[in-house]
Amino acid sequence: MKRIQLARTAQSRPLQSLVAISAAGMLIACNTVPHSTPQSLKAATGTTLAACTSLASALKLENTRIESATNVAAGTLKLGDRGVAEHCLVKGRMHERKGSDGRDYAIAFEMRLPMAWNGRFYYQGNGGLDGAVVPAQGALGGGPLTGALMQGFAVISSDAGHSGPQTPFFGAEPQARLDYGYQAVEKLTPMAKQLIGQAYGKGPDRSYIGGCSNGGRHAMVAASRLGDQYDGYLVGAPGYRLPYAALAQIWGAQQWVGLATPGATIKHPMNPNATLADLGSAFTAKERQLVASAIADKCDALDGVRDGMVQATQACQTVFNVQTDVKTCAAERNGSCLTAMQKAVVSSVFAGGKTSSGQSIYASFPYDPGIAGNNWGQWKFVNSLALDPLAIGTVFSVPPGPVDPFKEDITARISIFSASNTVYRESGLQLMMPVGQENPVNLAALRTRGAKMVLYHGVSDPIFSAEDTRQWVERLGKAGVNTANDFARYFPVPGMNHCNGGPAADQVDLLTPLVQWVEQGVAPQAVVASVRGAGNAGGVNAEIPQDWSPTRTRPLCAYPTVATYQGSGSTEDARNFACK
Repeated sequence: MKRIQLARTAQSRPLQSLVAISAAGMLIACNTVPHSTPQSLKAATGTTLAACTSLASALKLENTRIESATNVAAGTLKLGDRGVAEHCLVKGRMHERKGSDGRDYAIAFEMRLPMAWNGRFYYQGNGGLDGAVVPAQGALGGGPLTGALMQGFAVISSDAGHSGPQTPFFGAEPQARLDYGYQAVEKLTPMAKQLIGQAYGKGPDRSYIGGCSNGGRHAMVAASRLGDQYDGYLVGAPGYRLPYAALAQIWGAQQWVGLATPGATIKHPMNPNATLADLGSAFTAKERQLVASAIADKCDALDGVRDGMVQATQACQTVFNVQTDVKTCAAERNGSCLTAMQKAVVSSVFAGGKTSSGQSIYASFPYDPGIAGNNWGQWKFVNSLALDPLAIGTVFSVPPGPVDPFKEDITARISIFSASNTVYRESGLQLMMPVGQENPVNLAALRTRGAKMVLYHGVSDPIFSAEDTRQWVERLGKAGVNTANDFARYFPVPGMNHCNGGPAADQVDLLTPLVQWVEQGVAPQAVVASVRGAGNAGGVNAEIPQDWSPTRTRPLCAYPTVATYQGSGSTEDARNFACK
């Protein structure tokens, strides 16, 4: 805990923390760190697991109860249509306790230990409100192309300290909300390394952490708090400003409801006895497809070819205008136009929510054809009423309390995010967000040590904006931590919604390039991604346009480069595109 307190002190006293980095007055003035060459980290070496079932009684770990250790035969666990190799499944619980609310709490986890281990540890950050121990496979990237476990990593997954993924009652229990925010990762990380050491006779040579959505937030928070514990960070669609993003969703709901069909409702996704206002009637699927087509008409060719994919995201934001590039309805709505009021609301939502005084709540959202995706509508119109109010009221606010999305005072809520008291000693922002996220100079030591970070984000993510991630990467460079792109690289995924889906090449393995960067010094620039068309072993994406090849590939390009057509060859093949 001493390391954590030092991090908080540095955040509250930026000048003093900069002096600790360098005594140069210029350094203090510009709040950056001097450029230095990162160290090289050696590659991991593996070994075999001698025994499995005996681990249940043999493992001795502080504040930990091992419930079981069972052998899982090769092929029993599958990733897509591929069987995972033989491994040992260890289940346990840390810090079991009776909560202040009378409920039983613990940090439940499972670890999967390959019989043929590659010497690496992977912490699997899970999404949403956590609350469930999902299989520790370490799989990311649209469909299950591959994963850490299949590659030979020892992998851990947890519920982050509470059970019940859609019941945020845990937010009212002070320790449970801290575990969810960051302390579960802090407690599980050393325990997992000790478990690996006892099981294999050696600890992990290299350690990685990754996840998408809240899992991406976990990875970014770990980078700021546990800089000596992980060598590689795989950060997907990071909700690193989750309280603000959720509040922006409620702000958006307040804009959409004025356009929605009066009295129209839909079923509540988590409560069969309840209904929600039908916000989707404000901007229907047909109307969203209209806007998606308009975006493609204006921006598709900016990357050298019209192929239904807008690769030049940043250029598109300067040339597309919903006011002039989408037909305005002269009469009633019929799906072939937008009303002037619809255009005004769409423009304001994409520009980013604001308080009554004009203060930004959260980042803007980039225009991209993925606006037509089902996942986009689910987050904007359903989850903004079913999930975000619960998380805001019970997890991010001090004191916790109910939130009515249509009556919420946006401006007042921002100050509640920053509040604390004798019961909840850390505010919602403190427990949820990375230390120093506005000016991440605290990652300088991590970079110098040789650690690396790979970030990816769907350009049409409707809840956590790809623009927010892009701006964080820009701040990282301005802080002097990534001036040569030698620490972090960002890969936007055109068309993709939240973590997967949408008209996109969303199936990709970014873990292998991250390992190569950390352990071999090979920086990723272009990583091949594929669509999940008919027959895909990892699962079919129903939103792939019919005129695309079901096996289309594209290079994901490290920002700011763009996948650009070379002028000849099949437009279904990544080899005919280059990152420029």
